[in-house]
Amino acid sequence: MIKNGHHATDEQRDEAGCRKPGGSVCSPEKRKRIVRLWCDGCYDMVHYGHSNQLRQAKAMGDYLIVGVHTDAEISKHKGPPVFTQEERYKMVRAIKWVDEIVEGAPYVTTLETLDKYNCDFCVHGDDITLTVDGKDTYAEVKREGRYRECKRTQGVSTTDLVGRMLLMTKAHHSNMDNPDYQQHTDNFGKGPKGHSPWTGVSQFLQTSQKIIQFASGTEPQPGDTIIYVAGAFDLFHIGHVDFLEMVYKQAERPYVIVGLHFDQEVNRYKGKNYPIMNIHERTLSVLACRYVSEVVIGAPYAVGKDLLDHFKVDLVCHGKTEVIPDKDSSDPYAEPRKRGIFRTIDSGNNLTTDDIVQRIIENRLQFEARNQKKEAKEMAVIEAMKKKEQQDQREAAAQAAH
Repeated sequence: MIKNGHHATDEQRDEAGCRKPGGSVCSPEKRKRIVRLWCDGCYDMVHYGHSNQLRQAKAMGDYLIVGVHTDAEISKHKGPPVFTQEERYKMVRAIKWVDEIVEGAPYVTTLETLDKYNCDFCVHGDDITLTVDGKDTYAEVKREGRYRECKRTQGVSTTDLVGRMLLMTKAHHSNMDNPDYQQHTDNFGKGPKGHSPWTGVSQFLQTSQKIIQFASGTEPQPGDTIIYVAGAFDLFHIGHVDFLEMVYKQAERPYVIVGLHFDQEVNRYKGKNYPIMNIHERTLSVLACRYVSEVVIGAPYAVGKDLLDHFKVDLVCHGKTEVIPDKDSSDPYAEPRKRGIFRTIDSGNNLTTDDIVQRIIENRLQFEARNQKKEAKEMAVIEAMKKKEQQDQREAAAQAAH
């Protein structure tokens, strides 16, 4: 497995009972103390935004426990999830920064939960999570000073991804100004009274720093089996995870390289409005998976001699899905077949990106209603926060006048 050696910063070490620069040195027993962190959520339609939140959380300590809510809890507070709890548990387990998951975690985060799992504090993104009656689910842990915040990933949200699926327009990953797209997001991500900053749609901007943060940074070692797989890996989902896990199990010491095709190539063989996620988004989604060591961004469609020799590939794997011929009607896996290193993998999971899009389209009205309800709750909280701020300012002004 890919190990992520994240260590607490000096500030966090201080919380772990160790010294800040210039402070007194702590005892060896205290220095060894592991900082345990808690994150929780629905993790429905897990995307690289969720992975980035968990990456940031892990960097605040040593051991990350993630609580995932049941279908019943989510339905009560938000509306029915797209994925079943079993699918969601498996998706979160596959994220490389997660050390342990708790199935059926309570929707409201309490001190009791943190204490039960021996967690120092919980970490959440800088958006707001509300119960069915509009209360902040983190109020209790915030009051007790056992809450930390990390930055939300700009440019992605479940709302936005669902929007792209519902639209079925080719332009979504290159033209966010499309009037149909704007109209859809207006209906989908906005309630009747203004716009919540947490449920809106924005565009993701890739940076080299983000890729470095997600990359494992490990190179193949002598004795590793270098396994190559290629595809779109669009809307990275449980079908992909099951496949990559099976690929990982093909060797004692696997080093799995995933070749990702550029958007144009994916559109050639998938048609419609695919890919739903652009190459930058798909890169991060795949890098976050614990079974993956490296990603080739914009891999050639034909797995040829140059690629196999360059990466010293020992094994090439493909799932049970049909192998679509290259532009010239040739078999993209001809070379690995010739070398006797091609293997078809049956992951036992037939779920495809098409199936997910179908799930969303069938539940379109439900999802639109769910997001409008969420938006309305968020706007009510913003209004209340504004009123309280104005009240505090008035009181401060009155005191200053005395």
